[in-house]
Amino acid sequence: MTVSVNAMNAPMPSPLEHAQQALSEGQSRLIDDYRPDYHLAPVAGWMNDPNGVVFFRGEYHVFYQHHPFDAKWGPMYWGHAKSADLVHWQHLPLALAPGDDFDRHGCFSGSAVVCGDTLALIYTGHTWLGEVGDERFIRQVQCLATSDDGIRFVKHGAVIEDAPQETIMHFRDPKVWQEDGHWYLIAGARLGDKPLLPLYRSTDLHTWEFLDYVSSGNEGDGYMWECPDLFRLNGRDVLLYSPQGMQPEGYERLNKYQTGYRIGRLDNEWHFTGGPFIELDNGHDFYAAQTLEAADGRRLVWAWLDMWESPMPSQAHHWCGMLGLPRELELQGDRLGVFPARELTALRQAPLPSIAPWGESGSRWVPQVQGDRLEIHVHLDLLGCTEGHLGIALRCSADEQEQTLLYYDASLQRLVLDRSRSGAQVSGQRSVSIEPTQTQLHLRVFLDRSSIEVFEENGRFSFSSRLYPRPDSLGVKLLANGTGGRVAIPKAWPLDSGWL
Repeated sequence: MTVSVNAMNAPMPSPLEHAQQALSEGQSRLIDDYRPDYHLAPVAGWMNDPNGVVFFRGEYHVFYQHHPFDAKWGPMYWGHAKSADLVHWQHLPLALAPGDDFDRHGCFSGSAVVCGDTLALIYTGHTWLGEVGDERFIRQVQCLATSDDGIRFVKHGAVIEDAPQETIMHFRDPKVWQEDGHWYLIAGARLGDKPLLPLYRSTDLHTWEFLDYVSSGNEGDGYMWECPDLFRLNGRDVLLYSPQGMQPEGYERLNKYQTGYRIGRLDNEWHFTGGPFIELDNGHDFYAAQTLEAADGRRLVWAWLDMWESPMPSQAHHWCGMLGLPRELELQGDRLGVFPARELTALRQAPLPSIAPWGESGSRWVPQVQGDRLEIHVHLDLLGCTEGHLGIALRCSADEQEQTLLYYDASLQRLVLDRSRSGAQVSGQRSVSIEPTQTQLHLRVFLDRSSIEVFEENGRFSFSSRLYPRPDSLGVKLLANGTGGRVAIPKAWPLDSGWL
């Protein structure tokens, strides 16, 4: 075999170039049946946590955990997309690749901040010290990378090499913010089976001093608090985190892991005291949320719209994972109100016909409203609804074998999202309590091929879940099989693509 001199002398592609090539090749094998049209999803391969969300030079940047070589979790890279309006997104080149001594086996989750004219990424460098996958022998350090243009990043290595205690191995997911002339960093740590949240301070992002543990867990609080985020909202401090190891109780904490928050106060000695842990979303698939203070002062939040050990049939289609819609958080007493970002109305196309209130026993097809990329406003009039179910069926097949149900259960006094017939592999119900005095429920429902997100009009709750129906399961039905009550669709729109 003859090898040309030019071929022999050609430089080897960098890890980032090699990964970009893998994405291009993977893109040619994609099957689009489940791919979202206005949610953030990878070009190909695997996606999980949002790594960093930041507003830089007039645009929103979202980074995410990414494995470009396979649709399964693997050595973590940082994927990257940007938007000028929170609606229309553009994929950018991969931001980080593992391979250096300090991040040999993964650039794990972290955050992004603007420092002067520079965009800085603070992330966890992960190394297996023994057999790959053996979590008893790992090293995790906090690393820094910077960029002058927001696209190409230069690594500066580990800036926090040691956990606060020598016996801590799990030490990851730094979230950084600026306050009172200093940078602050909160991370998740695990000492045995006790979760800890160490807090650090810096003047330059390079040198950090350990201040104290902001909070730690007690029995029943899980063994690890991933992706912590600490921010102030209307004069209150909010601690957002994703605990691992909490046990289900009644209708609460039914997912393998959760994401939730506590509202309280961070005192002058860096200790957080607050109320009970409250789940931020009540659906099947919502994890690793991270927030951003927008230029106008709003607190925005993104999360991974999947869950560990859940069915992921899109892996057979050469991609996996998506992020939920950007949401606005508002303080409502001792709880957070959750709303879809107001910019999302720009996705609406020509409105569909409204469906008048209906309450006859049985079900009714509404052919005027159908599709897999929709925003639907659902109005439930609960007055007199004392038994049975009242609601809506979505992504229905013509043979009625597939359907996703959203209904009020009068006997339980709960709103239920039921995906027991929502397509490939998924199952299970999630629900929230409805006060007996509440006679009206106004809901905003977003469908995007393989997902559903439901928001209560006043921000009281949301459901986020993955669905995998057949592409031709597009129908919508009204449901009423009890006493009293009526259901209506006052507004609905097909939604445009969010990709440039």
